[in-house]
Amino acid sequence: MNILVTGSNGQLGNHVRLLSEGSQHCYFFTDIDDLDITRRDAVMNYVLTNGINVVVNCAGYTNVDRAEEEEAMADLVNNQAVRHLADAMKVSGGTLIHVSTDYVFGGALYNRPIAEEQQTNPTGAYGRTKLHGEEAIAEVGCRSIIIRTGWLYSRFGKNFVKTMLRVLPDGGLRKVVFDQVGTPTYAGDLAALIYDIVENEKYRDANGIYNFSNEGVCSWYDFACEIARQADLKGCQIEPCHSNEFPSPVVRPPYSVLDKSKVKKTFGVKIDHWTVALGRMLKTMNA
Repeated sequence: MNILVTGSNGQLGNHVRLLSEGSQHCYFFTDIDDLDITRRDAVMNYVLTNGINVVVNCAGYTNVDRAEEEEAMADLVNNQAVRHLADAMKVSGGTLIHVSTDYVFGGALYNRPIAEEQQTNPTGAYGRTKLHGEEAIAEVGCRSIIIRTGWLYSRFGKNFVKTMLRVLPDGGLRKVVFDQVGTPTYAGDLAALIYDIVENEKYRDANGIYNFSNEGVCSWYDFACEIARQADLKGCQIEPCHSNEFPSPVVRPPYSVLDKSKVKKTFGVKIDHWTVALGRMLKTMNA
């Protein structure tokens, strides 16, 4: 089996790459320099030439604030490129595994974990373009699995955990918002789910949309405090604050806790609490 992983230099793609070292299948890892997924002809040619059976799309335009000024670029990557991948899988008869976001729900006020079938209502360009990408997959009608996630972090790339590990040790006061609630997602755990779906061909009877994050609930403030505690960053000063103290061109989801009942039932996955997953990630930083 031949598997194409796009956006392979990002947080998720790097973790899939590590896992693939133990596979008997053939993985192709690409980023923009290797394969421009915004070009339909390039995508179609790559898929057909290499006999790709499964595409794992880890690529995305993820700068939430900048997307408000660059919506056309965000749409090119989050929507149009996704349609190209779906088209290629439709032609080849393969499966597209696409990573989406909790931001497709950003504009609604929830007070209980959000299930896959609940009404989408994004607040900004990032969420809109990611939702349009999901819709493009549905319109093309290829075999597909869409996984919505949020608050992603790992030892790769830029993310909240690495930012806190950098700024907290200086001893200065750090304000972190407490009125945005969700669940941190360790990219290594999401990669493990995707790898299992691919390696054991669970995608064959699992078309649809699924939610995935680690278990539990916290605010960004709680998350920062737990990072400081587990990393043993003594002398840190972390203070809770409201979101309006950090003006942003887009309204971020105030509540984005995802219901993971469907993914656990369908794929038999056991999901760690976010504090446990954080501890495992921090160990990799010191390895």
